[in-house]
Amino acid sequence: MANVLVVEDDQFVRSALIRELTERAHAVRSAGTALDALREVTRAAPDVVILDLGLPDLDGAEALKMLRGVSDVPVIVATARDEETEIVRLLNAGADDYLIKPFSGEHLSARLAAVLRRAKPAPQGRLCEVGGLRVDLDRREAYLDGVLLDLTRREFDLLAHLASRPGHVVSRRELLAEVWQQPYGDDQTIDVHLSWLRRKLGEKASRPRYLHTIRGVGVKLMAPP
Repeated sequence: MANVLVVEDDQFVRSALIRELTERAHAVRSAGTALDALREVTRAAPDVVILDLGLPDLDGAEALKMLRGVSDVPVIVATARDEETEIVRLLNAGADDYLIKPFSGEHLSARLAAVLRRAKPAPQGRLCEVGGLRVDLDRREAYLDGVLLDLTRREFDLLAHLASRPGHVVSRRELLAEVWQQPYGDDQTIDVHLSWLRRKLGEKASRPRYLHTIRGVGVKLMAPP
């Protein structure tokens, strides 16, 4: 499950990609031009970008160079150009993988999973720090500004999952699957635990500091400004 930015100017193709990715539980944003894509990446970095080359404002290869100038986010190029020299040029320019149109949803999903595996950082210990929040995954302890938090097992699991992806919007479906180990369930369960967790972090839903609900999408944890 990932945050995916789809950059595609063809509305029909873009809608099909969004539908396919959403059905596979990914959180999807989209852009129809290279400049809009750059704004999206700098506003909130996705886990991966799927980049069409035939954009109306810039050639996709130029867009790729611009993306590489502001971010190291993995990029999968979606192209109808199947010449080997062109593919080599794109890979050398910074693409992490490519898909030749047309492609199936299964092919897209497999390439996406492979790129995300390669992009996953090497383990750097089992400690997450976000602002004044410190989550020790091995000891199963969480501290806020140096004070140990009294968390239930589920509250800790929820906080740890969010803290391991700071700044990323985590979908409710992902929380149910990864924290509750359920393929589906009642959103109210998540809301109740988030409410308890907010209380222990000293905040309210109306005035969030660390936990931010993105209506209709999910939740993200980020350091206070």
